[in-house]
Amino acid sequence: QVQLVESGGGLVQAGGSLRLSCAVYGRIFSYYTMAWFRQAPGKGREIVAAISRSGNNIYYPDSVKGRFTISRDNANNAKITVYLQMSSLKPEDTAVYYCATRPNMAYDVEEYDYWGQGTQVTVSS
Repeated sequence: QVQLVESGGGLVQAGGSLRLSCAVYGRIFSYYTMAWFRQAPGKGREIVAAISRSGNNIYYPDSVKGRFTISRDNANNAKITVYLQMSSLKPEDTAVYYCATRPNMAYDVEEYDYWGQGTQVTVSS
């Protein structure tokens, strides 16, 4: 059983910053790829960052490149923590943010096996 728990969402003004965290529990091995997705009202879920086990392979779409930074802490195999540092936030970044995991790097929603419950991020103008 694998459980992902996000935290750190909230309300922030445009131009501000937030740091999201995702704690991963259960039979998860440190070689799993971790990713952050978001879903705005009335829109599909989209990837905003992904990081490989080693951290050497990182992906960002153009919409967040240079503003978002993903990182992970594999120090404890019983619990992995993944972070999403978001800066220069824009109103269009408003969404529910989810963390997800799968064995290898991928970019599509359908390819991810395990998901958290999501955390709301609201950026006011």
